[in-house]
Amino acid sequence: MENASSLLCESSTENKFITIGEIMLRLTPPNYEKIRMATNFEVSYGGSEANIALALANLGIDSTFFTVVPNNSIGKSAVRMLRSNDVHCAPVILSTPEQTPTHRMGSYYLETGFGIRPSKVTYDRKHSAITEFDFNMVNLDELLEGYTWLHLSGITPALSNGCKELIMNSLKAAKEKGITVSFDGNFRSTLWTWEAARDFCTQCLPYVDVLMGIEPYHIWKNEADHSEGDIKDGIPLQPSYEQQDEIFRMFIEHYPNLKCIARHVRYAHSGSENSLKAFMWYEGHTFESRLFTFNILDRVGGGDAFASGLIYAMMKQYKEMDIINFAVASSAIKHTIRGDANITDDVSAIRNLMNMNYDIKR
Repeated sequence: MENASSLLCESSTENKFITIGEIMLRLTPPNYEKIRMATNFEVSYGGSEANIALALANLGIDSTFFTVVPNNSIGKSAVRMLRSNDVHCAPVILSTPEQTPTHRMGSYYLETGFGIRPSKVTYDRKHSAITEFDFNMVNLDELLEGYTWLHLSGITPALSNGCKELIMNSLKAAKEKGITVSFDGNFRSTLWTWEAARDFCTQCLPYVDVLMGIEPYHIWKNEADHSEGDIKDGIPLQPSYEQQDEIFRMFIEHYPNLKCIARHVRYAHSGSENSLKAFMWYEGHTFESRLFTFNILDRVGGGDAFASGLIYAMMKQYKEMDIINFAVASSAIKHTIRGDANITDDVSAIRNLMNMNYDIKR
């Protein structure tokens, strides 16, 4: 098993990160209102891959985002928000009506939960610019040139056949260039079936170095061993250390190319208070993080904050337990920030939450 310095760039070498996906317009009724009660909406922007680019840029990583948005005020506003957070947007395509006939930006509505009432997301992203664009016009070899890390998710391929081809071709191009690839399964039942997600995401695994969001993979060998309610799509929702270690080892047995596998586990005490911990397989061992309990201001993007925290800690060559604790602490802090992304720009704030008052470098 390769160690951190062989998997990633040395700390003295600049890490250059790029991710590919859709950025959406987010509309949220204020003051925890339901949509049927709302007379106005708070506007912001988000999306899984964009959230990770934003989080890493705020932590000081050279971060680039590739997407397609309509060449209108809404699309330009989304790009302006990304740039204001130091995300590089040079590759972003501002599409014309001829390139994307419906010429619209995907959006979603968020009803923010409170107490015993959970949050609710309603998508409106069919026929968005990224789903209609012809990616045969994009030279992926040029797009990925010079980057050390590519992040992709299982959300983008669910949007259209064109997006599905884009993700698979990007994985192959990154593999040829020796770029470290992270992939978050990020299953969304409102976008495609579990079977479709499983089939596609499994095809991605041979090209992946760092795997997160393992829900789309049917790998648990005997569901009958577990009580009803503990399993979702073949994966225990709140596994013991022993269960998770076995699952990780089964992944490695099938896909020895994987260098790291991580997942977070959520305990929902109410719509306003949750706990998180995480498991990570790395360098032949399974690690379990601390348990973090916190109040929730905005839950959306918590998984993306976990992913960005994990990527950042791996790029900086943190020790194994510090990688997984930094990732969970990043997610916990995100829950206190309104909007989709963890825009924390003070690494010490995350480290303090971890009680890491010592040298975390190797």
